[in-house]
Amino acid sequence: MAVKKLRPVTPGQRFRVAPGFDQITKSTPEKSLVKGTIKSGGRNNQGRMTMRYMGGGHKKKFRLIDFKRDKFDIPGKVKSIEYDPIRTARIALISYVDGEKRYIIAPNGLEVGQTVISGENVAPEVGNTLPLAKIPLGTIIHNIELNPGKGAALVRSAGSYAQLLAREGKYATIKLPSGEMRMVLVTCLATVGTVSNSDHMLVRLGKAGRKRWLGRRPRVRGVVMNPVDHPMGGGEGRASGGHPRSRNGLLAKGKKTRSPKKYSNKLIISKRK
Repeated sequence: MAVKKLRPVTPGQRFRVAPGFDQITKSTPEKSLVKGTIKSGGRNNQGRMTMRYMGGGHKKKFRLIDFKRDKFDIPGKVKSIEYDPIRTARIALISYVDGEKRYIIAPNGLEVGQTVISGENVAPEVGNTLPLAKIPLGTIIHNIELNPGKGAALVRSAGSYAQLLAREGKYATIKLPSGEMRMVLVTCLATVGTVSNSDHMLVRLGKAGRKRWLGRRPRVRGVVMNPVDHPMGGGEGRASGGHPRSRNGLLAKGKKTRSPKKYSNKLIISKRK
């Protein structure tokens, strides 16, 4: 997939880098696999704003994605590659031989008409899902489970991938996109390949209005607020605001926030860079 640089016919198009939709083969979603969403506008169940700078945006339908890939040894054919407004990656509609249809995160290189399958003894090809115990070392993978049977939790966004480095006992060592090396149970499932839409990182919206279509309101810097609104607010003129902090006073930009007692600390071999 390539991005498009538009001719600056309008000021909003001058700096816009638009995504290409040449991969997409169908414009309407499978009706049985979508449900409506309710916008919160950043408010909780008491109506109080708990997340700032959220609200508005275009109406979206939620596509139900199969992250578990638990139809073992049943082949499915790729019917279409589709756009998903909720996530950065493209999704693929799979029609299984028993008649069921499911959406999966589309890996790079997956095409309409191709067959995908999940199971213990399937070939480690793009789009196939296997336990980490059965995937050859050095393979590029995505959609990795952390708990067997719970569904993919890691490496799901556009263009991301991890690498299976080693296996020892009941754990496999995986290098994640952040650079972190971590142990995961070999009974966990992972899908072979890289997540699609790797050019997503090159997209530039070009104008504020396009940000509003995505449901994001203007973000105000803490430095320009008053002292009552933010720890970095106030001062005469353009005061820098001291050490960067969050709105509730916690140090930002370098302050370690991970709990030293977190259960998964013992599974991390080396932290992200």
